Amino acid sequence: MASRPDTARTEAADMAAYRSSPLKRGLDLILILVFSPVILIVIVATSIILLLGQGWPLLFAQERAGLGGKPFKLLKFRTMKIGGDPYGPSPKDGSDARLTGVGKLIRAVSLDELPQFWNVICGQMSLV
Repeated sequence: MASRPDTARTEAADMAAYRSSPLKRGLDLILILVFSPVILIVIVATSIILLLGQGWPLLFAQERAGLGGKPFKLLKFRTMKIGGDPYGPSPKDGSDARLTGVGKLIRAVSLDELPQFWNVICGQMSLV
């Protein structure tokens, strides 16, 4: 049975309220605090690997729309060659010619997403 449009809208509003609630925000911060020793070790190791493998810059920032359409800078480790089109299609299988050698490895295990923990700490994103 399909849901009525007003029910779908209410469910979406409820989810938006939950994602922006103090409870969800608190849970995000507690989880990051608990796992921060491991997260920091992996971030430092990934940074060293990227620095040795491809040099500066280590991070890539892309403007995204946050809660209520408010723009923020999403952070990721840079895995593409400088000057490549960052908005082109990017296959997950590593066949993208714009990827650096180290970038293919980092993407294969999704370590390029780690800097987004900073976005969560700043309240721009939430853990999923």
